[in-house]
Amino acid sequence: DTGDTRESASIYICKYLIDEGARLNIFDPKVRKEQILQDLSHPSRSEEDTDKVLHLVTIFSDPYEACENTHAIVICTEWDIFKTLDYKRIYKEMQKPAFIFDGRRILDHTHDYLQQLGFQVETIGKKIGQKTFPNWNCNLLAETNDRS
Repeated sequence: DTGDTRESASIYICKYLIDEGARLNIFDPKVRKEQILQDLSHPSRSEEDTDKVLHLVTIFSDPYEACENTHAIVICTEWDIFKTLDYKRIYKEMQKPAFIFDGRRILDHTHDYLQQLGFQVETIGKKIGQKTFPNWNCNLLAETNDRS
């Protein structure tokens, strides 16, 4: 685990979502707020200006607060904290339908449980049988990734 954000995939995911106008709630236990905002505002990564990034991005120091009133969680890092969060508590505070996009397959062992709670779970590299979901407008939680 490292706080190195250079070439982090999550920066590009966040940039794409910002370009689409999504509001992002970001929690990263290792990267400072200033670094996250700098990474997202860097001209080589985003055509958006700093004002738009500041308008659409909120940085949180608490993962539970970051998930409140969102439609989706996007996990882009392998920090152990994401394996041990209280997802029942998180689901209760999210908008529905509620989604988890697990970009690192760190929640593979909990997919059945997460689906029983009501989450729609999508994992990179693994197909999980689920109901289809309608179009939705979202606020997303995305964690700034570290190089693994």
